[in-house]
Amino acid sequence: MFTIEALAKINLTLEVLGKRPDGYHEIRSVIQTLKFCDTLQISPGKDILFTSTLPDWSPEQSLVSRAIKLLQEATGCAKGTTIEITKPIPLMSGLGGDSSDAAAVLQGLNQLWKLGLTQQKLQEITQKLGSDVTFFLAGGTVLMEGRGEKITSLTPMPHQWVILIFPKIPILPGKTKRLYNTLKPSYYTDGKITDKLISEIKSGKEFNTSLLCNIFENVVFTQGEELAKYREDILKIGAPNVHLAGSGPTLFTLLENKSQAKELLTQLKNQGIEAILTETL
Repeated sequence: MFTIEALAKINLTLEVLGKRPDGYHEIRSVIQTLKFCDTLQISPGKDILFTSTLPDWSPEQSLVSRAIKLLQEATGCAKGTTIEITKPIPLMSGLGGDSSDAAAVLQGLNQLWKLGLTQQKLQEITQKLGSDVTFFLAGGTVLMEGRGEKITSLTPMPHQWVILIFPKIPILPGKTKRLYNTLKPSYYTDGKITDKLISEIKSGKEFNTSLLCNIFENVVFTQGEELAKYREDILKIGAPNVHLAGSGPTLFTLLENKSQAKELLTQLKNQGIEAILTETL
């Protein structure tokens, strides 16, 4: 049996440069993995069986099932497995949980079934599943470009404590596609914010949270009254910065000092706001 952690992520930057001829958007994004994670126990089995601690999780609707199918097609392997997923990462939260689970399953089954696939071969499979799945094979601090298929590992960012806030609002299916469809050309940027953040990280200077950006904030904090109110309330409580995680609705704030992070977490919980403390990894 193998136990594998499927890490959550946040987008430190997410810039859209424009819309491509193929219908996708050209992006530049710095992504960072967190210690907050799902845990997968992968065991030998006669058939493909799943269990999950999250009642709403469905293998048929998850990338995990598709990942296994693609792995079997690529290798001709017909072995079975039992996968138990302990899933604290909420569904459709903007933290990449499902993509991370899929990447972890590919890595775990590569070991369990003794397939001997290289990282490059695994990437060929993940690229059929989505850019976030490819990212989670690498993890750490990564630059994502193109429509999300170009992944470059970066100098690790300085350690930060991260408070994740889970707003209690309805989540619509296909939320990421909806957000992309609402972007105006005036929201497009030239990628220089991402370049500046990368340069700052390479320099080893104190991490500058003023360089954090997410194009989707132009939509959700102006048109989405509920998330805007959450953000306003969290700032009033004392958070130094509040940003959208991926396509949301999860929000996050970064702090260097652990005791200050713990104090802020306590204040948030006292206000009835669901949140957890984690860290960059």
